[in-house]
Amino acid sequence: MSAMRTRAVHAGRDDLADLGVHAVPLDLSTTYPSRDSRDEARRIDVFATGAVDPGTPIYGRISNPTVERFEEALAELEGFDQAVAFASGMAAVSACLLACVAKGKPHVVAVRPVYGSTDHVLSSGLLGTEVTWASPESLAAALRPETGLVFVETPANPTLREVDIAALAEACGEVPLLVDNTFATPVLQQPGRHGAGLVLHSATKFLGGHGDVMGGVVACGAEEAARLRQIRFATGGILHPLAAYLLLRGLSTLPLRVAAASATAAELVTRLRAHPRVRAVHYPALGGPLVAFEIDGDPHAVIGSVRLATPAVSLGSVDTLIQHPASISHRIVGEEDRHDAGITDQLLRMSVGLEDVEDLWNDLEQALKTSWRAC
Repeated sequence: MSAMRTRAVHAGRDDLADLGVHAVPLDLSTTYPSRDSRDEARRIDVFATGAVDPGTPIYGRISNPTVERFEEALAELEGFDQAVAFASGMAAVSACLLACVAKGKPHVVAVRPVYGSTDHVLSSGLLGTEVTWASPESLAAALRPETGLVFVETPANPTLREVDIAALAEACGEVPLLVDNTFATPVLQQPGRHGAGLVLHSATKFLGGHGDVMGGVVACGAEEAARLRQIRFATGGILHPLAAYLLLRGLSTLPLRVAAASATAAELVTRLRAHPRVRAVHYPALGGPLVAFEIDGDPHAVIGSVRLATPAVSLGSVDTLIQHPASISHRIVGEEDRHDAGITDQLLRMSVGLEDVEDLWNDLEQALKTSWRAC
């Protein structure tokens, strides 16, 4: 098997030389003409089941060649046979939950913390699911005959808490384990190799990498992929082809970006841990570009005082982003549930970009000084 850097460059592009092109073809068609309407009827029946038909596409909401290239590439990087791409990370989450409902297993067991909107869609039951929140240790006891999915993020958003994927997969038994791998990316871990049956990404983040594309994707086996495509066929949440094009471009530099940002993040972690006004620093054992830290001062003053880092929700861009989870990404989660999950009001989450480490540290230091004066 080729190294990750090699696969990231070439995945989804293996046939380009035979096609006589160097850049990935971008197909923006919304519809595809055909004079054989009988065959189109047959193929619509195939698509409605979630199966794949290798012929010419019929309609852009059902399938698109550029989107399929991205799906193929991501599946390869995560070590799965297939992947299914959606218009956003939450569209991907929603499809996974709807698939549970469709197969008559609407109960989900989940481990907090997870992304705030994921927490909301699970807790609210808006999609017809029922959730039991469990710890990794109590997960097995929370399973029921109608449990269709176990949902976990590792490292988790925003505390960066990690769980043992292999141990969790064993505790799940026959119930599929879904791991949101957005924070780690396939560069740092491939949950499928440890027993996860589905691996989800908000492709908006590191896979795109430049803050200019939105998407979601689930890597999984053939049976799960067919079910997700069936849901996508009915609901219309497919990834836009231009987004797929940009995501393929983002994948080619993913290992380099993650490595560079992770090295800077590790250095910032060392300095933050020694800072007199930083109460706690959370950083995953596997490393990565995400850092979470709790301060003694006013976290809102830090957000308002950074000048190099970008004060914004999201993560995984070439520039450093910093945000206050209790105010933005996890605001929709109830205060008690936030605190129980370790999301304190003093917590800041930083997604380290590709800037120079000294410039970032100088910016953080001056912002932290401002937070003391604000108290």
